[in-house]
Amino acid sequence: MFSKLLVCLLLAAVNAVPQGYGAPPPPSYSAPGGPSGPVVPILVDVREGPDAAGVYNFNFETGDGISRHEQGAPQGPEGAVAAQGGWSFTFPDGTPAVFNFVADGSGYSVQSDFLPTPHPLPPHAIAQIEKARQEDAAAAAGGARPQYSAPPPPPSQGYGF
Repeated sequence: MFSKLLVCLLLAAVNAVPQGYGAPPPPSYSAPGGPSGPVVPILVDVREGPDAAGVYNFNFETGDGISRHEQGAPQGPEGAVAAQGGWSFTFPDGTPAVFNFVADGSGYSVQSDFLPTPHPLPPHAIAQIEKARQEDAAAAAGGARPQYSAPPPPPSQGYGF
């Protein structure tokens, strides 16, 4: 009887010993209802200000290639903050994305090769704009606006019937 008790206690003690000695698994994050993954380390995190004058700057970089930097200071008589900075990251296909911005009295402007650009104007539209610019310049210089040979026709009263 004693030997059976001793064997049972020995088996219980062996099963209670933690398994898998070695390095612990990397930490992970978990968003509610979302996937979990490895924690991304912060490589650089520098923050200064704002000081008494309102000047500030910051810079941070993460282990997965994301970076963000900005500096700003009050400008003008009202003390509105003008700032400049940027951010960058890498797309899953390995393409780097870089964005830079300026925010000041002229507004907010972002520059990047990834921002959409409008289609170029067709030549006839450029010619119309140039003609209007020349007419405005002539009128401002004291010249008269161009006169047309005939007045425009009156509006149509029907639908071409």
